[in-house]
Amino acid sequence: MLAGHDCLLHGLEEGPARVPVRRWAEDADTGDRLLLSQCRGPTLDIGCGPGRMTQALAVRGVPALGIDIAPTAVALARARGATALVRDVFGPLPGEGRWRCALLADGNIGIGGDPLKLLLRVRSLLCADGVVVVDLAPPGTHSGRCIVRLEHAGCRSQPFRWGIVAADTLHTLAEAAALEVLSVHDHAGRWFAQLQRPADGG
Repeated sequence: MLAGHDCLLHGLEEGPARVPVRRWAEDADTGDRLLLSQCRGPTLDIGCGPGRMTQALAVRGVPALGIDIAPTAVALARARGATALVRDVFGPLPGEGRWRCALLADGNIGIGGDPLKLLLRVRSLLCADGVVVVDLAPPGTHSGRCIVRLEHAGCRSQPFRWGIVAADTLHTLAEAAALEVLSVHDHAGRWFAQLQRPADGG
């Protein structure tokens, strides 16, 4: 399903949603570049997929490492010139505690089905003044945990845990993860935000 074919994601509260895998295999677009403009130092691209974000950062001169649990995704990322490893964000990772930025693009705040657990883990990967840059669902979207499957051409994946975070629920989640919301942006219906540890080091 990572071979460039769009899929349907089943199991969401609002019903099936299209997963734009084909889009992920292309180069970064205007919205992507606006999101990436917030990554201002060595960046860990979590759930990098085919690597368009990791590659775009490298082109801008930003040191970036992509990680993904899918070997096919990592192979595609490397083929386009991105630096990427087959890794689980909850397992050992290079540079723990030293990353200037952690990127959760394309809804990847849902990885593992528990956004709070993920943000706490990401927080541990950052340096003291590091930031999290995250794509969000639009305000009003049902936020929560779910069990989902991917479908393409009648074939469905094994079920896996996923999480949805809407822009209007981010502050509560960030507070629970001891993070401060620095900004929330809307670009042509795409919502993203920047989070950081509080200035008092909490």
